[in-house]
Amino acid sequence: MADGAERRIARRFTMSLPLRVLPSESRSPGFRTQTRDVSYQGLYFLAEAQFEVGSEIEFVLTLPQQAAQASDVDIRCRGEIVRVENTSNGQMGFAAKIARYEFLPATASAA
Repeated sequence: MADGAERRIARRFTMSLPLRVLPSESRSPGFRTQTRDVSYQGLYFLAEAQFEVGSEIEFVLTLPQQAAQASDVDIRCRGEIVRVENTSNGQMGFAAKIARYEFLPATASAA
């Protein structure tokens, strides 16, 4: 495969969706950010965080009312960091592959 060749199987959509990255350890804080793009297999986001390729990640992605055609919908996901990039604004860019997901009940969304 040539350098720069497209390797994605799933179509990506440029979407800025609320994203809450959950703590990987009880003593590490989670944080909030937004996606840059998403697909059914993964997402890309910017953050001032430290992840390495191969790191497991757990996060909650929120589909807003307009996209869900109902109330906001939270989706809890587990995945793996597959790419890390330096950006010009001092943040890091992270691509994560989604391994598993579950829709959260509406009452759990407020937590």
